[in-house]
Amino acid sequence: MLGIEKLCESRFELIRGARVGLLCNQASVDHELRHSADLLKSSGGVKLTALFGPQHGIRGDVQDNMVETAHAIDSETGLPVYSLYSETREPTERMLESVDVLVCDLQDVGCRIYTFAYTIANCMRAARRLGKRVIVCDRPNPLGGVAFEGNVLERGFESFVGQFPLPTRHGMTMGELCRMFNEHWGIGCELEVVTLDGWSRELWFEETDAHWVLPSPNIPTPESATVFPGSVHLEGTQVSEGRGTTRPFEILGAPYVDSFELARRLEGFGLPGVKFRPTGFMPTFQKHAGEACGGVQIHVLERREFRPVLTGVAVVKSCFDLYGEEFRWKEPPYEYVYDKNPFDVIAGTDSLRKAFERGDTLEAISDSWEEGLLTFESARADYLLY
Repeated sequence: MLGIEKLCESRFELIRGARVGLLCNQASVDHELRHSADLLKSSGGVKLTALFGPQHGIRGDVQDNMVETAHAIDSETGLPVYSLYSETREPTERMLESVDVLVCDLQDVGCRIYTFAYTIANCMRAARRLGKRVIVCDRPNPLGGVAFEGNVLERGFESFVGQFPLPTRHGMTMGELCRMFNEHWGIGCELEVVTLDGWSRELWFEETDAHWVLPSPNIPTPESATVFPGSVHLEGTQVSEGRGTTRPFEILGAPYVDSFELARRLEGFGLPGVKFRPTGFMPTFQKHAGEACGGVQIHVLERREFRPVLTGVAVVKSCFDLYGEEFRWKEPPYEYVYDKNPFDVIAGTDSLRKAFERGDTLEAISDSWEEGLLTFESARADYLLY
């Protein structure tokens, strides 16, 4: 049972009689694919007064990285829609003046480098400042809640794709993250998490009975979510991460890449649970649009063995090592950061880029993550709900 369904089953006990704002998007649905806004609006005891949309918009129809959405009136409910990916990424006092409690119902993808958790964190800060309550309706982590991986974000590299010292893949649900934001990192708002029933940490999304609705335009399937924590690093380079194809984050490459050479190099790492198939593709938009590209498709054969972050880092390292003359880091800005290398913003450190430039081995890079992961594992234990 999803958090929003549990809230409904309780006859909206937590919000009955209150003026309610809802942070949601197209993936905010129950097992019958009914939208959370419809569930709240159709209830007799809830006064739904405003909708709030994250990056990509409340309908998920807008592309990535500083493509903002406008405030609007929702055609279905007639309610005002306030964009939290606009001139502001935190709700203003005016936006919350008709709201007593803000219900947040967003599907995360299990990766630090995804803005939805920080949209909720910003809402929590505004709620604390203005004396509002926040209720987070929990949803499964699509990658399960056991494994975590990658470097922990370093101080000085905070951004809208990383506000807190989390590892790249964190293994927490949205509700657990928000508890950690609130208590461990001191936001301090009046927060309640409506937990899941029937979910356990070892379950991947396809092993639940929930329906996948793409949470953002380039995470169309659970497979794309599975590889995202690694392939997202390519956003900080001029190598295509597969936007403009039907397999974003699974198909990767550039016009100068020799597909078979790259596949051989990646296979040589012996990475667990994954195979790399040489492929060609032509993106229809964004990087290398209309150009023939060589590259690979990532095929995850055993997801519980698969290490998405290490795999993505191996792809970047291989492209850097093989195609150094053509390979380029992306130029700023990235997610409103104008003074840092976009790859460093994504990685949450400049150490990873410098490791590539020094020629460090993949094993050395992976080993460098361990101390931070041990610290994170100890800290997160207090906030796990399942």
